[in-house]
Amino acid sequence: MEYTFKEIEKKWQRRWIEQKTYQTVEDEKKEKYYVLNMFPYPSGAGLHVGHPLGYIASDIYARYKRLKGFNVLNPMGYDAYGLPAEQYAIQTGQHPAITTEANIRRYREQLDKIGFCFDWDREVRTCDPSYYHWTQWAFEKMFASYYDTGQQKARPIEELEKHFSQTGTEGIHAAQSEELTFTADEWNHMDDAAKSQVLMNYRIAYQGEMMVNWCPELGTVLANDEVVEGLSVRGGYPVVQKKMKQWCLRVSAYAQRLLDGLDNIDWSESIKETQRNWIGRSEGTEVEFQVKDSDKTFTIFTTRADTMFGVTFMVLAPESELVGQLTRPEQKEAVEEYVARTRQRTERERMSSSEKTVILFFCAETFKHTSSLPVKSLSLPCTSIKRVGFAFIIRSVNSTRMTFSLNNPLKELLWNHKLMSLSIFSRKPCLRIISRILSICSSVAPLC
Repeated sequence: MEYTFKEIEKKWQRRWIEQKTYQTVEDEKKEKYYVLNMFPYPSGAGLHVGHPLGYIASDIYARYKRLKGFNVLNPMGYDAYGLPAEQYAIQTGQHPAITTEANIRRYREQLDKIGFCFDWDREVRTCDPSYYHWTQWAFEKMFASYYDTGQQKARPIEELEKHFSQTGTEGIHAAQSEELTFTADEWNHMDDAAKSQVLMNYRIAYQGEMMVNWCPELGTVLANDEVVEGLSVRGGYPVVQKKMKQWCLRVSAYAQRLLDGLDNIDWSESIKETQRNWIGRSEGTEVEFQVKDSDKTFTIFTTRADTMFGVTFMVLAPESELVGQLTRPEQKEAVEEYVARTRQRTERERMSSSEKTVILFFCAETFKHTSSLPVKSLSLPCTSIKRVGFAFIIRSVNSTRMTFSLNNPLKELLWNHKLMSLSIFSRKPCLRIISRILSICSSVAPLC
């Protein structure tokens, strides 16, 4: 007998739809199991090989758990909102609603032909108002809340406003972008605009300036996955790193709760460790440095304040405004060339770069080093880079010569170097580090 697979496939797939074979209903007698796939963006080209590659694996597992007696929820949906839909509509000259609907029908047809066991009654479309109604609702809730570090949970922003009106910032326990200090009288005399700006410092959903991948041609910010070698994946347009005002979520306030929650989920230890590294919670102090014979200052964060007396040089991120201000005329061309090249690299590309030549522009001096340096900085392409960001990062090197004067209760620190000197003090009351660096270690010489 001939195996007419086309007719057989159509017959059973039609029966699955008619009888709702894969519909998930509440059943307290069965143990629940949730299988979730990454939702595809429904482009006009239809599914590509990468889609079924992942879906087949999860489909096999969903069927296996169902045969083992579990009540399996295996939904599917479409990430059908945003830049891809906009660009496809521009290219075809059609409204996004029309092209997206047509593309979804095409995707559904292809997915059905493969025979996946999805519960289509629970289909999700991110472009559907009934879906993004709830994402907007969640955003409004976060905007109207602050994180109470004492209670370890979100509270209405009105409670914070009431506290400010009665006692100012005294006694507050709130996650914040920067530490503010004002009295109740000062708060009560602020106009609405000033109060709004202060509250933005505490809201869980807030506006803040951050480095982003900006594409002028597309007129939007791109994710790291949407940029390759300084060009946008969609269109191949130039992309640069730029500091812009963006809507942010104060996820860092929940860092400890996220870490604690990993103990309550059935994940492998390797995945948990990946999550811990992604959360990246660390405790430390902010330290402000001042350039010698100047009123220019900048702030760094360090988890090892005890190594502060071993600092021998500073590293500025290419995006720092101080780079242009401190660069000497004879180094200007080299600095600008380096900054321009680096601005075209995404945060991820800076982390994964295998380039070993490090160019440091320190106080208008250029250093070149061809080996791995003990520097943690996302602004420089070296093999020791661990983190990326718009930040100023310090790290000590071994060739440090120090002299401590214990007669001074502030513990004056003397360093000798021919480049420059910095003054340093901590803004965190827990450490109260106050030191004066007269100059930096003379044993570290320019190698260029």
